[in-house]
Amino acid sequence: MSLFLSTLIVGLLLFALGLALLSNHSIVTSTLKGFPRSNTATVLLFGSAALWFLYNIWHLSMADFGEFRVLLFIFFSIVALLSFFYVPDFLAVRGLASLILLAAGPLLASAFMRYELPQRHALVGLVYVLIFAALWLGAQPWRMRDFLEWLFRGTGRSRVVGACAAVYGLVLVAISFTY
Repeated sequence: MSLFLSTLIVGLLLFALGLALLSNHSIVTSTLKGFPRSNTATVLLFGSAALWFLYNIWHLSMADFGEFRVLLFIFFSIVALLSFFYVPDFLAVRGLASLILLAAGPLLASAFMRYELPQRHALVGLVYVLIFAALWLGAQPWRMRDFLEWLFRGTGRSRVVGACAAVYGLVLVAISFTY
C-alpha cells in the first residue's frame, strides 16, 4: 500500500467518524453505546480480525515457523471459533483492537524509510496512538463502554470529539495529496 493511499484511507475514516459524532443523531448514539456488546459488531469485527490473522498465519515464511503453519492455522482457528462461545463479552471491542493492530503493520510499512517526507509523522503518530489504545482496550475492553458512557453523558463532549476527529481527518486527507 502506498503512503498516499494509507494516509487518504485513514483520513477519510477519521473524517467519517468525526461527522457521525458531530451529527449527534440518536441512531449514531445508540449504535455506539451498544457497540461493546453488539453481536453484529462481534461477528463483523472479530470475524474479520480472525480471518486476517489466519491469512497471515497461512502465509508465514519458513523462517517464521512456516513448517508449522498448518498446525498453527488449525489451533488459532479453533481458538477463534471457541471465543465466540466462551468469551462473548466485549468481543466486538477485542475485534476492533485486533483489526487496529493488524492494520497498523501495513500503515507503518507505507511510511517506513520515507525520511524525505516529514508530513508522514501525522499518520505515523496517529497509528502509534491507536496501537496504544488497541493494546489497552484489548486487555481491558470494558473501558470502551466506560468511555462511551462518558462521551455521551452530555451532547457537548461527543461534538467536541467529533469535531477534533473530523478536522484531523481533513488534515490527513490534505497531507495525502502532498506526497
